Amino acid sequence: MNNEIKDRMEQIAKQLEYHSYRYNVLDAPEISDYEYDMLFKELKELEEKNPELADQNSPTKRVGGAILSKFEKVHHVIPMGSLNDVFSEQELRQFDDRVRTTLGENGISDFKYAVERKIDGLSVSIEYENGVLVRAATRGDGLVGEDVTINVRTIATVPLRLNKPIRQLIVRGEIFMPKQAFFELNNRQEESGKAAFANPRNAAAGSLRQLDSRLCAERKLDIFVFNVQKASEDFVFTSHSESLVKLSELGFKVSPTGKLCRTIDEAIDQIKEIGEMRNSLAHDIDGAVIKVDNLEYRQLLGETSSVPKWAAAFKYPPEKALTRIKNIFVNVGRTGVLTPQAELEPVRLAGTTVSRATLHNIDFIRSKDVRVGDFVYMQKAGDIIPEVVSAVFSKRKPGTEEFVMPDSCPSCGEKVIREEGEAATRCVNPACPAQLLRNIEHFVSRDAMNIEGMGEAIVKQIVEKGFIHDVSDIYYITKEQLLTLGKKVDKSSDKLLQSIEASKSRELANLIYALGIRHIGSVAGEKLAEYFGSIDNLMAADEVQLTSVDDIGSESAKSIVQFFSLPETRVTIDKLRSAGINMSAAQAANRSDVLNGLTFVVTGKLPIMGRAEVEALIKQNGGTVSSSVSKKSSYLVCGEDAGSKLDKARELNVKIISEAELLELIK
Repeated sequence: MNNEIKDRMEQIAKQLEYHSYRYNVLDAPEISDYEYDMLFKELKELEEKNPELADQNSPTKRVGGAILSKFEKVHHVIPMGSLNDVFSEQELRQFDDRVRTTLGENGISDFKYAVERKIDGLSVSIEYENGVLVRAATRGDGLVGEDVTINVRTIATVPLRLNKPIRQLIVRGEIFMPKQAFFELNNRQEESGKAAFANPRNAAAGSLRQLDSRLCAERKLDIFVFNVQKASEDFVFTSHSESLVKLSELGFKVSPTGKLCRTIDEAIDQIKEIGEMRNSLAHDIDGAVIKVDNLEYRQLLGETSSVPKWAAAFKYPPEKALTRIKNIFVNVGRTGVLTPQAELEPVRLAGTTVSRATLHNIDFIRSKDVRVGDFVYMQKAGDIIPEVVSAVFSKRKPGTEEFVMPDSCPSCGEKVIREEGEAATRCVNPACPAQLLRNIEHFVSRDAMNIEGMGEAIVKQIVEKGFIHDVSDIYYITKEQLLTLGKKVDKSSDKLLQSIEASKSRELANLIYALGIRHIGSVAGEKLAEYFGSIDNLMAADEVQLTSVDDIGSESAKSIVQFFSLPETRVTIDKLRSAGINMSAAQAANRSDVLNGLTFVVTGKLPIMGRAEVEALIKQNGGTVSSSVSKKSSYLVCGEDAGSKLDKARELNVKIISEAELLELIK
């Protein structure tokens, strides 16, 4: 029996790794998220029932779990060296002269350069034995690094098993944080009163060195593999470009490359082309790397005591712009954090016009010593977030005063506080209008209750009209009230009301996240929903019960208890309950089995809910969701711009219904 279970676990693990590679590396998924989740759930349940059969490289380990006391030291089998940096076209040509001279002395005149992006991240070595990941380590000083295997396993683009059982393989890659993940992380940091990360590289380094691997898993790190450090005789290649092709076949996400260049002029053009695309890339780069492609030629060129002679790193200068701070004003966020913002004389920077920049908190302002009226140099952190680099003190006018954070909230006038150990100044008045506005914007956002059509402008109008005093009032808005907001809302009022109605059936996890409890993100919301099963159980929980939940620490537990102890929170929950909001986890809600035995495929742009929400609704009511149309399909739920699935459904005589007809079917 154990052998059958183990075989099934191995089969699921292989399927999950394959589909993870299709989704995360190739961006070409073959199954729906739901089908992947069901496989993952089955494997997790089998591992929980049979822990002795669980594999340390199971895909379930990607979510993290263990907490380390420290990182162990690792002596690199192959030293992880650095490259010689060059900063100009002239230096690139000097590098080429040296290469051509040495190779020419050996009778070689025809060779190629590989040019790649220089990812701005954290270099790691990853080791495989018989095709299985056994260890990952940071670069450290090049000779000794730290064992970060448990955290590297959480990165979806790192294969836990290779597509071929190579006896021994050590690869080098660059771990980085994508720009969007960096932006989202800093938003969470500031909402929690914590210091923002300076740039994606610092964020990636800090994430990879988390002793709690679950925190690392939340940070959405990524990797590009760019070199083979060591390989056994069953992995053979003769050039760098060939090695990348073979690594890709094994399942790695490899360093993006352009064409191979036969001359330095071609290589320089390629480097310039990479530089021009910097702002449009999803990840940060700080340069381009030029390498001799042929490995035999690299041996002839050799190395100095510190860097190879066959490669160089061209470093792009950070784009900076000079402008003036016209004013410093303070915004109030949904958690009451007061964030100073610089109003700038508009300046063109990294492809966009910048007129504002966050100054984070008073400590940041003091460290930079920036004041109203100062001329400052600006750059974009991660090429996306405008930040003040430094003030030009020689241009400062006499009598310029230091900025002081207000003693009272600029929105409600209540006294503000700064708690010990926090970087943030905070308004703790729950009735603060600015917090109400941000709370509603958060409540209706995509990862929360996902009320489409209720954007920032409409929320602001509704609040200013006095139609909403807390988030629960959203569900009591009337069409007559919406019609007073102007012609644009007039035309879409029915659709907005439908979207509000549809949001009532969102998952409990969405509701918990939507409530905006301090320190509780979407992942923690899912854990709490799964553990407690209903909003009532969560409200009744004490700190001891809460800290027994994965990902919930003492600080988060205190925040949850404090939030639900407020009388206004209880009033809001009661109003949401009366409005018909789902307050139970899917398995506890058991809303309906009306779709039991029916298989649905969802396609096209849907007018009321997103595709993920429609699929969740089908599953909650007993139906099955498939990613492809077949003879077994019962219905195709079809929106605008449907493609081949609609044609297939017509060909197979599968019944085609609209989103509204699906909702009617469930009713």
